[in-house]
Amino acid sequence: MSIPKPPPVSAPEGPVTSSTGETLPDYDTVYWFDELIDHDNPSLGTFQQRYWYNVEYYEDGGPIIVFTPGEVNADGYEGYLTNATVNGLIAQKFGGATVMYEHRYYGESNPYNNLSVASLKYHTIEQAVQDQVYFARNVNLSLIPGGPDHGPDTTPWILVGGSYSGALVSWTMVNQPDVFFAGYASSAVVEAILDFWRYFQPIEENMPKNCSIDVQRVIAYIDQTFNGTNQTAIDDIKDLFGLSTMTHLDDVAGALRNNLWDWQSLTVYSGGGEFYTFCDALEVAENGTIADENGWGLEHALPAWGNFWTESYYEYICGDDGAEDCLGTYNASQSYWTNISVNNADRSWYWIVCNEVGFLQDGPPEWYPAIVTRLVQPVYDLRQCQMMFPEAFPDGYPHVAVNATDELYEGWNVRENHLVFGNGRNDPWRESTVSASTVNVPSTEEQPIGFSDGFHCNDLITLAGEIDPSIAAVQQLGLDSIQRWLESYNTTQNEKRADQQSIVSKRAEFVRDTSW
Repeated sequence: MSIPKPPPVSAPEGPVTSSTGETLPDYDTVYWFDELIDHDNPSLGTFQQRYWYNVEYYEDGGPIIVFTPGEVNADGYEGYLTNATVNGLIAQKFGGATVMYEHRYYGESNPYNNLSVASLKYHTIEQAVQDQVYFARNVNLSLIPGGPDHGPDTTPWILVGGSYSGALVSWTMVNQPDVFFAGYASSAVVEAILDFWRYFQPIEENMPKNCSIDVQRVIAYIDQTFNGTNQTAIDDIKDLFGLSTMTHLDDVAGALRNNLWDWQSLTVYSGGGEFYTFCDALEVAENGTIADENGWGLEHALPAWGNFWTESYYEYICGDDGAEDCLGTYNASQSYWTNISVNNADRSWYWIVCNEVGFLQDGPPEWYPAIVTRLVQPVYDLRQCQMMFPEAFPDGYPHVAVNATDELYEGWNVRENHLVFGNGRNDPWRESTVSASTVNVPSTEEQPIGFSDGFHCNDLITLAGEIDPSIAAVQQLGLDSIQRWLESYNTTQNEKRADQQSIVSKRAEFVRDTSW
């Protein structure tokens, strides 16, 4: 399963200095915050949550820009403190400080020393929302003059996130509307969807047409063969992909989704990566001739895919592991299902998948072109939830509460002030964002929606905007909107200060007039 997360961005090496030339701590300096384990029961105590922050752009009265990379160890994301990302662009433009914290149950920010079902009881979207609120109200950013007084009641805090953490921006502003001043949500997967077959829709729409049609031909042939009784033909396909030792045909066909999941790693600022290497293997003949938009056909594409898989791709995804250990999903004793050690992002994310968001990336209905097998349907992934968390689902498959999640946090129905959405046409998660093709969410001055030609979370990255004008337009929309809102905030604050000063003056006058 592909996990919705923003790309890592490393921080530059070298000294960090303020606008006045003062030497500041390195970007990768780690701080620790006492976060509540259970916001509904503070008596349960706290756990140590990692965070990082940077004040090189800060000017008195500037905003606090806070970000979490979400469902991943936060090491390697320190670049989000800098102007290599939209976080830093906001801070630089408005004299703000950038903050990054590690999401509960990821990396080193765990309430307990394991990821057992009992420990994961406190790993929910609602607890994550409350983490943002509690952090903002209680963290001591001591490098800022008067740090303890820079909470969201007196300073504009701006939430930034991408993918799941982008959804967390939206969900937090819906759930806690009076805490954060503004939000910037990139590729935000706001609508929880159980059968998320549309994950592959933007890929099918935007991948090279010759590759798309040949992939469809191969998948149709594999599905037809695996649904049939010709054991020789079945074995030939398994042998072709070097998967003859695998027992379950849905595992064999489902494994080929890996080539399509590589699309999520594409950006406008890097090369084609594994995805285009895969398409080249199918569509570029030995003499260098490239197939036209109709592809080469099944007779060429099937063995070409098999050769690519066995010659390089299998080792790329599995290393030295055997096929059943790497790609099989039926052996409950495998460490993938039983490993409860901390810093196991797959397990932590799967807990949210199985309980609250779904996002099962399976085969499409019969009426839609299939670039992945239809042998894999939601029941395939739900069975894996039961295997990973048998204590949580002793009676069988889970009933994922996607409807409750969408009702509580408003999903596609979000209509919040001071909330920017940035989405991309090529993003495989597009169909769970407010720019999904199945909905018509309006872009307004208070909730603007920018739509670019970018891929997943590309508008978070400054370099992407320098390369692609449509992404630059999304970033500029965010900056312009935040500027307009901050101007209103500053006017309101000045009026409050004037009112307070007036009250003080009137009191002083009253004392003078009534003194003996």
